[in-house]
Amino acid sequence: MLLPRMPHGVVFDMDGVIFDTEVLYRDVMITAASEQGADLPVAVYQRLIGLPGEACIRILTDYFGPGFNVDALWADARDRFHQAVEAGPPLKPGVIELLDHLADIGLPHAIATSSKHAAVSHHLEAHGLEHRFPIVVAFGDYARGKPDPDPFLTAARRLGLEPSDCVALEDSHNGVRAASSAGMMTIMVPDLLPATDEMRDLCTGIARDLHEVRSVVLA
Repeated sequence: MLLPRMPHGVVFDMDGVIFDTEVLYRDVMITAASEQGADLPVAVYQRLIGLPGEACIRILTDYFGPGFNVDALWADARDRFHQAVEAGPPLKPGVIELLDHLADIGLPHAIATSSKHAAVSHHLEAHGLEHRFPIVVAFGDYARGKPDPDPFLTAARRLGLEPSDCVALEDSHNGVRAASSAGMMTIMVPDLLPATDEMRDLCTGIARDLHEVRSVVLA
């Protein structure tokens, strides 16, 4: 895998790229739905990955119909998730090594996520990583969330870089669409969602994990 040009910055998605949280989100959402007497297929849940909360709630409302209490489902799933990650969510393989490498070569980096600032702070602080990400673009910092490019364009502005000079690391289809629309060199690191033909067309490359990003792309 080769980049078309040398990057001047890296923009990370958070859930599914830095932290192994997507599987937790999926499991608590499906469990919460089941306890309300409803079935939430994995295929429907996968449509939520990478989207901000309001967009997820709209999709769930459309799926379950107006007679279903989506707000209660969302609150229950949120509480279950918070309990599951109280001590900090697990890191994805290669995070620390990639951050060390970026520090060694002096490449600035940021987070662009659909999550709220409180969640970002909690997860980073649990692993002592808050100082490694001085720039965090989270829900509330942009007008339109992923798959709109706003989160990545905002991150590029805060880095003081052109989007085309940035590498974006994403695990979700909606995130890849957002980063690619922003004009970034986009690398998908698949988590719950596979790399489809659309993703391969939009991405500069597909990496197995962040170790591959470090050793092949940013060496």
